[in-house]
Amino acid sequence: MESTSASGSNKNFQAGQLDKSSMATEEAAVPKIVGDKYRSFLHDDGEKIEWRHGGPPTYDDVNKLFEEGRTKEWPKGSLEEIVQNAVKSWEMELSHKTRLKDFKTINPEKFKLFVNGREGLSGEETLELGSYNALLKNSLPKEFQYYKADEETFESSHDVFRSAFPRGFAWEVLNVYSGPPEIAFKYRHWGFFEGPYKGHAPTGERVQFVGLATLKVDESLRVEEVEVYYDPAELFGGLLKGPPISESKHHAGTAAHGCPLSK
Repeated sequence: MESTSASGSNKNFQAGQLDKSSMATEEAAVPKIVGDKYRSFLHDDGEKIEWRHGGPPTYDDVNKLFEEGRTKEWPKGSLEEIVQNAVKSWEMELSHKTRLKDFKTINPEKFKLFVNGREGLSGEETLELGSYNALLKNSLPKEFQYYKADEETFESSHDVFRSAFPRGFAWEVLNVYSGPPEIAFKYRHWGFFEGPYKGHAPTGERVQFVGLATLKVDESLRVEEVEVYYDPAELFGGLLKGPPISESKHHAGTAAHGCPLSK
């Protein structure tokens, strides 16, 4: 399908988001505070926000990965760019703010997250679980689970993927099919498997998956519902491809004692 442009009923959405995204430019002029061009509210009312790690995060590494690896570069102010930045801002709040009342991207009273048709999670439930656990929860028997969300905490889940993707896990919008109040779009997530994952040695290869999502927004452009659809096997196929770390170390030792001319 063709993606829609920011016209007609989308103009109000565009104008509202542009006002918010302009904060990064204004904040960049303030000494010792660096704005993020892809994420609104990163330094907004910072002294009143309870940040998970004591202060606003920085996204320099993943922004670099995103800019080097994206397949689309949307025109500034386009609906596609607005949706892309809005989702990045929501992810930032979910990963780094500890109180739902500090979120500005969602309507806390109505928010629901639905993943692959499962029962919806409220804002508080999503915040408690964390983005990885919320998105990777599944009902398969334990022996078939590639990731056991109910055995991970918010912090441990982030540590697992921060270890596997030390340069970050970038995200982009590939197409937008409809504008507000119900926005439908296709997205891509990717990173380079350069650190260990659950006992598997890194391969250095790019790991990625593609999915579809919808956002339902209210008249203030805050998200009320998110529906996400994707195939987790695309992600874990790349991560489980790495050999067990003990086996990897054995091969490394063998190579170290081999003929130096074979290197």
